[in-house]
Amino acid sequence: MKKVLLTGAAGFVASRTALELLKAGVEVVGLDNLNDAYDAKLKEHRLEMLKGLPGFHFYQGDFGEMEEVRPLFEQHEFDVVFNLGARAGVRYSIENPHVYLQSNAQGCLNILELMREFSVKKIVLASTSSLYAGQPMPFVETLPVDRPLSPYASSKKAAEVMCYTYHHLFNIDVTIFRYFTVYGPAGRPDMAPFRFIKWIHEGTPITVFGDGKQSRDFTYVDDIARGTVLGAKNVGYEIFNLGGGKEPIELIQLIRMMEERLGKKAEIIWKDAHSADMKDTSANIDKAKAMLGWEPQVGLEEGLDLTISWYLENLDWASTVDVQL
Repeated sequence: MKKVLLTGAAGFVASRTALELLKAGVEVVGLDNLNDAYDAKLKEHRLEMLKGLPGFHFYQGDFGEMEEVRPLFEQHEFDVVFNLGARAGVRYSIENPHVYLQSNAQGCLNILELMREFSVKKIVLASTSSLYAGQPMPFVETLPVDRPLSPYASSKKAAEVMCYTYHHLFNIDVTIFRYFTVYGPAGRPDMAPFRFIKWIHEGTPITVFGDGKQSRDFTYVDDIARGTVLGAKNVGYEIFNLGGGKEPIELIQLIRMMEERLGKKAEIIWKDAHSADMKDTSANIDKAKAMLGWEPQVGLEEGLDLTISWYLENLDWASTVDVQL
């Protein structure tokens, strides 16, 4: 693996994956349309980490538009495509489903078509644990995932099955990762870890949907990035869970852990659970351990310490990030 295309390069997971690849001496061509799905300050911060590093090249463009991506395939010879770019977020996908299908499904198809045309034979796709809705825990990769609860999950399912089609027809090697609730420094502001830290620190009431007993398999971003890079090996067509691999943590417990670290008490506003939200998630990660030699290294206690330390160190601008619901 000498040179790769990385979509969504300014995104949370992709930016950390870029750092892992660059550390391994891999040349990274990063693509991102720098959309306004959430506050651009975070994307700018992540890009600043990458710009100037040897082997990193950034292009602004939208992989939902095939002709914006074609020049990259014409100019570079890629060994692997890491298709980590996506519109994320369950609730907003209900309000604007078209942009999710355009990015997550059409965008993936555009990448696959260009791979076929330019004879690139390996793709690593970021998918989601949201597909496991209604299935028994801990979730294993063989469970049927045919009842997605949101357009976001549906668009990810579409990308997965399109990858299978191109594997079958054109012998493209496919690794798909279903990520479980990724958190860490410079995380997405529409997810609980970032917004709860911000709100508790500044004394703003926290909004919790449901009873607080919903649980998540929180996974530290650097563990996710490490696993994603391992997915570059040839596997045929395989789906892997990347999750914390421990007992899932209830949301109210996460809040208590944040209160302890910040030395402040949270004021909670309770709202009804959202019909598109999963109640609980828990990953069986045996397959990733066996086939990729991957397992998480950063537990929630340490991960929260690192995340809160980052927030406090960057308080001058991180405290101004928009985390509106």
